[in-house]
Amino acid sequence: MNRIPLSADIVSEILNTSADATIITDHKGRIRLINKLAGEMFGYEQDELVGEPIEVLIPEEHRNKHRDLRKRYHTSPRGRPMVSGLELHGRRKDGSTFRAEIALNPIETDDGLVVTSTIRRINRSNESDIYFRHLLESAPDAMIIIDDKGKMALVNRQAEDMFGHARHEMLGKPIEMLIPSRLHEAHVGHRETFLRTPRLRPMGKGRSLVALRNDGSEFPVEISLSPVHAASRRFVSSVIRDVTERKHMEDEIIAARREAERANKANSAFLAAASHDLRQPVQALSLLNGALRRTVKDERALEMVDFQQHSLTAMTNLLNSLLDISRLDAGAVTPELEDFPIQRLIDRLSDEFARQAQHNGLEFSSTSCSTVVNSDPNLLAEIIQNFVSNAIRYTDKGSVHLECEARDGHCVINVIDTGIGIDEDQLEEIFREFHQCKAPGASKEGFGLGLAIVKRLADLLGLEINVKSDIGKGSCFSVSIPAVLDADVSDDVDAHGDTGVHGPASGLVILIEDDVNVANAWGLLLEAEGYRVATAASALEAQALIKYTDETPALVISDFHLLDGSTGVEAVSAIREFYNASIPAYIVSGDTSKVVKDARLLDNCTLMCKPIDTNRLLAAARHAVNTGLVPQD
Repeated sequence: MNRIPLSADIVSEILNTSADATIITDHKGRIRLINKLAGEMFGYEQDELVGEPIEVLIPEEHRNKHRDLRKRYHTSPRGRPMVSGLELHGRRKDGSTFRAEIALNPIETDDGLVVTSTIRRINRSNESDIYFRHLLESAPDAMIIIDDKGKMALVNRQAEDMFGHARHEMLGKPIEMLIPSRLHEAHVGHRETFLRTPRLRPMGKGRSLVALRNDGSEFPVEISLSPVHAASRRFVSSVIRDVTERKHMEDEIIAARREAERANKANSAFLAAASHDLRQPVQALSLLNGALRRTVKDERALEMVDFQQHSLTAMTNLLNSLLDISRLDAGAVTPELEDFPIQRLIDRLSDEFARQAQHNGLEFSSTSCSTVVNSDPNLLAEIIQNFVSNAIRYTDKGSVHLECEARDGHCVINVIDTGIGIDEDQLEEIFREFHQCKAPGASKEGFGLGLAIVKRLADLLGLEINVKSDIGKGSCFSVSIPAVLDADVSDDVDAHGDTGVHGPASGLVILIEDDVNVANAWGLLLEAEGYRVATAASALEAQALIKYTDETPALVISDFHLLDGSTGVEAVSAIREFYNASIPAYIVSGDTSKVVKDARLLDNCTLMCKPIDTNRLLAAARHAVNTGLVPQD
């Protein structure tokens, strides 16, 4: 505040030249000076009001409240701009009232504190100002308008509630009073920069902001800024939003995402370990069963071997299904798309299921198709395998047909059976986990996971699956795969043909396996088939072993993860380098992690997943030994 000597004549002369109605009151609220415009506004002669309390110019119903506000103001005097947002009224001499805006300016004089009041009547010409203020008060967010000096010129009710300050405590004060002191200097710089080059800044843009409540607590906010020009002055309109709850939710989401990522990593690690550790004993049992089948001659013993194989197959299917579901849900399966002739897949699946269908007394057939498709051949094969396996399981008599047709730029694979059929109200349910068809004659085998895996795989590959069925007549399961037009893909369906598949089983097989039980089972199976077997537990042992062999191995079979931390890829590569030959190789693993895919990079090598069907394995081994080439799986 400025201190000036009070000279009534000088001040009165100055006031009468003012363009606004002006009244000066002393510390007791009595009128000391009034200019001509103020007298005319209130209907008094200038001298009539000198010495009267200022409340004489206020409607009676507002006088007591005004006295309280005046006393509070004199306790902490400050400038208050015209656009205060307060609802004020004046009272004329004849008793009529009018709405008004009043700016206050405290001045310290030799006679004490005086307050200069500048009064402006609100009339129809500025009804828009009143409408604007009503809008401001009804806005859902806190709003503060600051002037070009950074002082608050207008504050709405929501801002009072948000910051815990009464409106009169904020008006005329620097906006920095609502910001933690440590940020004042930086904020002043930002504010001055904005005022030099004002521009619209939408909510949520810019840096993270913190505001300060009256009780000293801090809270996060978002602020939008809009430059405003009024009465030849520049203002900035600020809309402030308390984002404490949202920040808390974001923090919870971030924490939850981190926990999910941690759990996902743990789940992936578990899947990799479980895939290997759980499959190992099943693999050993499967190999031993295969060896027994080739050495036992007693019919009763062979019958027990068959029962054992049946149980092993059920356990293997359940284990594979549970691990597949877990891998898919954990996002641990990444498709490897490629162009390939669909006939390659049809031929392989036909060979695999024809014997099974025949064993069940069913007729199995498939069509030829020259279409080249783009998909992951292994994941697509798993979809079709589930369709065919279910068709055989739920068909008591008749046939299962695997057909392929080109349709609208797609290759559609249909698996058609003459089985028990599915009720229409179950067609959606069959793709849920552990759901099994309850129709009369339904097989008790299976676990209700196959079609749940199919749905996940189809979603992963972006393929459309469909099912049509009639109770008692049969079903048709379909999958539609994008066809490759003008594809230049060599059709190697018969590249290796069947040459050598039925040849004699002989030759040296290098077996690299660090699990003693599994290695023994491998050895028994291969030796029962007619091969000679040399065993090592690591890539280093394999390199030492081959120095003492008297012939070039016909085949290398290696686990992927080996004893000393080496891999089957390293072991196979070292053996091939020693003999300077591309010896056919199978790398076997129950691990589902991406690192195992390195095995696919080796030429003349196939990655086989545990547990392996012994018949398929021995057929593939015979093919490789007799042709020098591994068949494409």
